[in-house]
Amino acid sequence: MINNNYISKIILNMKIDDSTYLIKIPAIKYLIDKQSLDISNKVTFFVGENGTGKSTLIEAIAIAHGFNAEGGTKNFNFSTVKSHSDLHKHLVLSKGGYPKDGYFFRAESFFNVASNIDELSIVSSYGNKSLHEQSHGESFLSLVQNRFGGNGIYILDEPEASLSPMRLLTLLIEIDRLVKDNSQFIIATHSPILMSFPNAQVLEFSKDGIKEVSYEDTEHYQVSKQFLDCPKRMHKYLFND
Repeated sequence: MINNNYISKIILNMKIDDSTYLIKIPAIKYLIDKQSLDISNKVTFFVGENGTGKSTLIEAIAIAHGFNAEGGTKNFNFSTVKSHSDLHKHLVLSKGGYPKDGYFFRAESFFNVASNIDELSIVSSYGNKSLHEQSHGESFLSLVQNRFGGNGIYILDEPEASLSPMRLLTLLIEIDRLVKDNSQFIIATHSPILMSFPNAQVLEFSKDGIKEVSYEDTEHYQVSKQFLDCPKRMHKYLFND
């Protein structure tokens, strides 16, 4: 089957210096060994514990695709502080098409993106209201609903950070709308609600590297289900009561 995703494969094409911290990150060690990672679906989730390399890799993919390191479209070129790694210099993205739209969202630097939007006087593309005049969750959904135009590649790093459970359901609706409009998403997340998107590719990052798993086999799903099934039992375990 032909993979016509905008990003279909992530290839590590150069040797990474042994002295860099990158080789200690499990996901990067996996790429050094396997040389590539297939992106097979229109929606791909990077999931796993903190420190396994999800954000490091998704950031490098975004920069390698031409996005600003702190987020935004390819037209954003501001920089407040250089905090990204040089991993993007070692990546080649295999592409099956050319998107008409695209956006890189980073929860940790969205404030800086919102400020730059105000400075550039392009609020009209974001719902005609400054993102700073909305709550964090409202501003993110305003971004998705007004700026994400379809036929695009959307790379999101922890978009659930500002969203309530109900707003996460709204985000699922928006992702579905955009996928049906020939869009692709690569999302790093800890949200079991978000990663439930139908037919998504779920790539689990761990100390052993990266593997494709089913939604129900993720630790996020299993721990959340165990907790919600019986919070008191979990509390007894956690608090030694």
